[in-house]
Amino acid sequence: MSNRTFTDQTAVRESVPLLVGLMGPSGSGKTYSALRVATGMQQVTGGEIFVIDTEHKRSLHYAENFKFRHVPFNAPFSPLDYLDAIEYCVSKGAKTIIVDSLSHEHEGPGGVLEWHEKEMDGDFKKQFTAWAKPKAARRRLINTMLQLGVNAVFCFRAKEKMKIMPDGKPKQMGWMPIAGDEFLYEMTVNCLLYPNSGGVPTWKSEEVGELQMMKLPTQFTGLFAQQTPLSEKIGKELASWAAGGEDPVIEPPDTEDDTGNEEEDAAAMALMDAIEIAETIADLKSISAANRAKKWSPSNRAGIKGAILTRTAELNKKP
Repeated sequence: MSNRTFTDQTAVRESVPLLVGLMGPSGSGKTYSALRVATGMQQVTGGEIFVIDTEHKRSLHYAENFKFRHVPFNAPFSPLDYLDAIEYCVSKGAKTIIVDSLSHEHEGPGGVLEWHEKEMDGDFKKQFTAWAKPKAARRRLINTMLQLGVNAVFCFRAKEKMKIMPDGKPKQMGWMPIAGDEFLYEMTVNCLLYPNSGGVPTWKSEEVGELQMMKLPTQFTGLFAQQTPLSEKIGKELASWAAGGEDPVIEPPDTEDDTGNEEEDAAAMALMDAIEIAETIADLKSISAANRAKKWSPSNRAGIKGAILTRTAELNKKP
């Protein structure tokens, strides 16, 4: 028997880091939703919001809608590079961090999959031992992140996947996040956003893969009972709980704020997606003219304007 001693006390929930995962394909509203949720978190924690942007400055589309510090992040995308970026934000006073996206850590240049291939160096016999260094780096990133004491929203790209079953038949898994399972397990909440969802998470699915990736703890079921877009209010409730407050309560969705209603938010998201893939200035003008007469909330109007300005600048740079 060892000489160790132990103590006990009545269990009391304390402040914990809040890690929110947003999974979805392009056009599902991850970036915009992350900014809304983070803005709500900020109302509880104070400090500034920092956005680590791997998505070609996508977050700047919404710079007129939200106040945040922008951190461009280019390859290489190893776990330790992500850790450097996150620690930089914390050193600058960040209380809430958005990582958009974390998928590059998995399959981007310099990411874990590429690192594994480099370690294997063409020798298939090393396929298991070659995971040691990249997985250790990922675990260091996760462990350090949990100790930093900041709230974070992580965006994960998603793609449709199938799995070959033992009988040789393929089974549809649904939209699956591009990420290491270790990250998904650490999230406080994992929201799945379908294409053109307008930022409304889904919690029901017939696809087994999607169900496995969703994460909605019991204390948050009331908060997400309404089929409404992710919002500042949801972010605030989540952050209050993480700070040691009471469980969020079920309340009816807001209908009179300046962010528009669910239908309008979805339409605005679809419009901004169309703007993003416009191939010419003429296309942009046509899209703008077709939607000029619509009445948008101030928040959505600013987002659409920002998307047009950003895409115009991109097209003007083309030869």
